[in-house]
Amino acid sequence: MVRIPAHDGHPPDASTWRSVLLVQADEAGPERYRPPMSAIDDRLDRIRRARRRLDEAGPRVTRGEGDFARVAVPMHDGDALRDLLRAERARIVIEIGLGYAASALAISEALADRSDGATQHLVIDAFQDRFHDAGWRELTAAGLDDSCTLLRERSQTALARLAADGFVADAAFVDGGHAFHDVFVDLAFLRQIVRPGGLVILDDCQWLSVATAVRYFEVNAGWSPEATRGDTRLRAYRLPDPRVEPSFEAFEPFGVADSSEPGS
Repeated sequence: MVRIPAHDGHPPDASTWRSVLLVQADEAGPERYRPPMSAIDDRLDRIRRARRRLDEAGPRVTRGEGDFARVAVPMHDGDALRDLLRAERARIVIEIGLGYAASALAISEALADRSDGATQHLVIDAFQDRFHDAGWRELTAAGLDDSCTLLRERSQTALARLAADGFVADAAFVDGGHAFHDVFVDLAFLRQIVRPGGLVILDDCQWLSVATAVRYFEVNAGWSPEATRGDTRLRAYRLPDPRVEPSFEAFEPFGVADSSEPGS
């Protein structure tokens, strides 16, 4: 299991990241620990119950009335996220933005479905305290603090360090800051971190700022839209394999026509 130690608000130093990368890079082979199926079933049941409870009753604490419904990924979109990652057989997933943990629990369900037990869910959120730690409490209550790690810092800072240290993920889910520059910088670093042929999934592409940011990578970096369930607002993009290095001489304008047709 790739385990990134908690750091109490202080980013891990380079030696900590290097030790994590050594674990990540081994691919473990036949020596990798495989939990018994009963343990996997118990874990899946616990996560599914946590998802249902959160959807039906809401978080134990919120920032204000109606906030959970406004910012959380709805249950059916969480199902779509889970199914995308399950089909991908993702082992290491980066999530940007924790909020109330609706999407984090869906990601955890996908990862828990792997029989080899070698998974890691890295969540980046500098503003979890503004949610009164509601999302992290949901994850720990579901017993997921053994496979989930929360980095309480801005994604642009954390992703830069991960990229510099050669960290590799199979997939990423982006639902952090929605300003164009925030999304663009997140995606620029994820282009380096997510393995060639991997998957980047975004929420809220109905916002023009988000849709325009990802459009650059579709037009200039070879990202291709991945089929998703017809009823989901999520958008998924397959990274090219091998990775495309865009040429400034071949730059193409990348705006979108309007926010109702992201990626058009």
